Amino acid sequence: MGRETPKQQQVSYTVEQLVAVNPYNPDILPDLENYVNEQVSSQTYSLDANLCLLRLYQFEPERMSPQIVARILVKALMAMPAPDFSLCLFLIPERVQMEEQFKTLIVLSHYLETGRFRQFWDEAAKSRHIVEAVPGFEQAIQTYAIRVLSLTYQKIPRPVLAEAINIEGLSLDKFLEHQAANSGWILEKGHGRGQLIVLPRNEFNHPELKKSAADTVPLEHITRIFPILG
Repeated sequence: MGRETPKQQQVSYTVEQLVAVNPYNPDILPDLENYVNEQVSSQTYSLDANLCLLRLYQFEPERMSPQIVARILVKALMAMPAPDFSLCLFLIPERVQMEEQFKTLIVLSHYLETGRFRQFWDEAAKSRHIVEAVPGFEQAIQTYAIRVLSLTYQKIPRPVLAEAINIEGLSLDKFLEHQAANSGWILEKGHGRGQLIVLPRNEFNHPELKKSAADTVPLEHITRIFPILG
């Protein structure tokens, strides 16, 4: 049998292994770019691989692909509330950030961080060519919005929910039925804009559920304190 060529040997390595072994090797840059596209098509995500690619772009700016960078940032937005977007943006030169598509993504990030969902969806609608290039974007943001609302509201008016997740009418009715059946939401009696939705209890929307610090101190720690006080 003939010996494997270096190219054949490299095929056996995953992208994660390439990043772990030699993250500053510019030869892996095409593999990382292809991996970004794979993340988009398969709806998976690897922050470490994407950060590695952005670092390599810093060393070889002439090889930077604006399309790839935009996809990385969109995927990072989809990971909120994790701080991935800021981590990625830190590695992108300011001159690149001033390009229109990146300015738009920065604005979208700001709207999400501040809970201004109506403004977010309005801005996203103007930039469909950027965000719709990444499947699952709308669903990921809706999940984030629901998370934010669940930390704030015990009962949420239907119009507030509709605005936050950008769903209305019959589509919203079906969504609410699904959440009631699968996520413990309770739909109070009422119709149209006057309807209230009761969200599951948690320590944020029901502070009384939050354990005090004393509740979490082990008994043996307390027994050790008494001799010291005596």
